Amino acid sequence: MTARTIEELEQIRKECRSMVTKRAAASGGAVLVPVPGADVLADVGILMQLLPAINGKFGLSEKQLNGLDAETKSMVYGFITSIGSKLIGRIITREVIVQILQKMGVRIATKQVSKFVPLLGQGLAAAIGFTAMRTIGNRHVEQCYEVAKRLLEQQASADIARNWTVPQQPLDPAGIELLPGRNLEAAIPLLPASDKDQEPKS
Repeated sequence: MTARTIEELEQIRKECRSMVTKRAAASGGAVLVPVPGADVLADVGILMQLLPAINGKFGLSEKQLNGLDAETKSMVYGFITSIGSKLIGRIITREVIVQILQKMGVRIATKQVSKFVPLLGQGLAAAIGFTAMRTIGNRHVEQCYEVAKRLLEQQASADIARNWTVPQQPLDPAGIELLPGRNLEAAIPLLPASDKDQEPKS
């Protein structure tokens, strides 16, 4: 983990979202290249750099997770599975990126068509490219943030439990008759006899 507090984690989140915006702008600019498919190839290249960079910022790259102890590593992958991410803690390949882009097929197809429409078309394609890239990037940021936050909270709870001790309270002498010179068995609470133990009155 690179963040040790929620405040540090929030700062990493902010930096990553800023990074996503910059890369998304680059994706939007790629539509100006008058070659069919060039912008999609650019998107693949951008995401292959962006997503691992986000993982690394949060301390959630595959290499970083492999450096954790077995218990913590298992816990982190449990968090990753629970949020449904296939990008955190794994090597991000071109095939994985293509699958992500295919899930946004409508947007990509629209971008491919609209970029060849004069004037307005290129602007629309750029907007679509920017929005799609920002959506993918920010979703990944939020998933990384959630995993890292859960781990911080779990570690904080474990630290509290480890440092917590039962306070030692002095024995309350009320109801105890201390008898000097007697053994420990003599120093016991003098409790009233129950009704069952009392002798019946004649």
